[in-house]
Amino acid sequence: MAKNIEPKLMKIGDYLRLEEDTIFTIPEYQRAYSWRIENCDKLWQDINDYMESDEKDCYFFGTIIISCQDDDTRFGLIDGQQRTTTFLLLLKALLIHINKAILETKVDPDSEPLCRGLQERRRRIMEILYRAEIENISSFPDKDKDLELFKNEIILENHSINEKYKDELATILRAYDFEDAKNTVITIPYKQKDNKYTNFFRNFKFFYDKVEELSASEVNKITKTINDNCEVIEIKSWKLEQAIKMFNSLNSDGLPLYDSDIISAQLYAEAEKQGVQNEFAELWKEFNNSVAELEQGRIADINSILMQYMYFERRMETVNEKGSVNVTTPGLRRYFTEIHKELLQDPIGMCKTMIKIVKMWKKVSKYPTTQVLQKYNENSKLFLASYFLRFNEEDVNEESVKPILESFLRLFVILELVDVGYSSKLFKTFLFREEIKLADKSIDEAEIINDFDEHIRTNWNEKDIKELIEDYDGNILVYLNEYLLAKEKNNNFSIGSTCDIEHIMPASGSNLQTIRKDAGMKDEEEFQEYVNKLGNKILLEAKINRSIGNEWFRTKISSSLIDKTGYRDSKYPMATCLVTKYEEDPKPYWTKDDINRETNKASHRIVDFIFRKG
Repeated sequence: MAKNIEPKLMKIGDYLRLEEDTIFTIPEYQRAYSWRIENCDKLWQDINDYMESDEKDCYFFGTIIISCQDDDTRFGLIDGQQRTTTFLLLLKALLIHINKAILETKVDPDSEPLCRGLQERRRRIMEILYRAEIENISSFPDKDKDLELFKNEIILENHSINEKYKDELATILRAYDFEDAKNTVITIPYKQKDNKYTNFFRNFKFFYDKVEELSASEVNKITKTINDNCEVIEIKSWKLEQAIKMFNSLNSDGLPLYDSDIISAQLYAEAEKQGVQNEFAELWKEFNNSVAELEQGRIADINSILMQYMYFERRMETVNEKGSVNVTTPGLRRYFTEIHKELLQDPIGMCKTMIKIVKMWKKVSKYPTTQVLQKYNENSKLFLASYFLRFNEEDVNEESVKPILESFLRLFVILELVDVGYSSKLFKTFLFREEIKLADKSIDEAEIINDFDEHIRTNWNEKDIKELIEDYDGNILVYLNEYLLAKEKNNNFSIGSTCDIEHIMPASGSNLQTIRKDAGMKDEEEFQEYVNKLGNKILLEAKINRSIGNEWFRTKISSSLIDKTGYRDSKYPMATCLVTKYEEDPKPYWTKDDINRETNKASHRIVDFIFRKG
């Protein structure tokens, strides 16, 4: 008889602890490991916020869907490979620090409970990562014995045809310490600093650096929390097709009860109790309709507006009398229904304030600076909402808020570049402290801008940021580069709703081999390095981009395209500049020298903006 689907609520430590003859596998068709620092940072924040919240219930990390194969010895990860891989990297980072803490903690009556706890955590992690038997795990780290255990079969095999670095996870897990891992992992040619490492090592390094900030007792506590107080629902299926159907269903049609549903219901109940239910119903309808417009433009939804309102209300609680900043954020539901339930006793006032936030976003979202800023980390909105509440809607214009918007933009551009997550004190702590000033009408904006200037100059230098920009291979800086070029030329700028990132030297296409040769590329590896540089990317209207496809550079800027449009028809500043520069050239080429030149120009332009030079 065929087995049924088997769902089970499991602690992370139990989910990851496999029997001797079982193994996780990543199927051939799965995508590569793609989690980046921002994903790991969010995971780290969630765990820390949960620990600080004193919640009695376990923290839920979602559903894992497994396809059971080969007599239940191979667990194919249909949904959950990113989380599973990341938890293994996190546990390895914790293990290294636990080993250090055990060796550095003096054994005496006062520290004996901590020592026992650390030794228990060490054994638990080594059971998970290396399927080691308890009796074979020494209480104290022993390099020779530990390395022998590390040779055991890794509990996750990667068969994805999309993963270039299949052995990288095993390399990290088999390393004895951080330096060992760093010296043995893959380094990517042509890349600099942390960009030369894969996502596996960069994420491992992120966790390693985060754990290094903790005391021995904090390391003990967070390790226990992850293993024993964080949960997933593991759903096993014995039919692959059934497992994939479940994955599609759970990721498309689920209708969870959102925090906003609970909060709106309690607000309505309070309004009814006060006899103002009709007024509240009208206000909530206005709020709902207005948010729907923001949601359509991917600016905000009801839950994000509620979060912004919560940040505004609790801003004075984040800094204590001694000046320490508490960046722990409670969940929306808990904040409004437990911690500050008195806020729900003013349903009319709360609704009007949130409508004001929505109206401000509808107005400022049209400004070019806001459009560019929205391409970066979403957390900027939590603090900008407090600033917007300084104003009456009619008093706001682009010039009045642009200096503050650009200050946020400068900081969040750095966040995009550096391998430090938002939860770092360099970002989250600074912004929590600054929010008090942002909301205070009596504090001049010049003081706030100066705070951003000082913070940026104190913690980063121009040379390092320039190198990071020159090595950058993402897309978000392209929007900033176009915005800044438009400012240089005093041109109007708007991102628009149908905008693509265009590779001047195409990343694919039938003419690619000849285009590479014309560009001076010696091999595929060098091409891959250059094609994604900032100097090879511009903004282009989607219609134009579809029209020119992967054509030659001379075709893209030509004025004689048949039934096509090209750069000449674009409103974006970089495309316009390219046409102006090359329109008289009968046979222009786009080479790696051109890419280097434009990357250098862009890096200077962005560095000058970040550090407010000129």
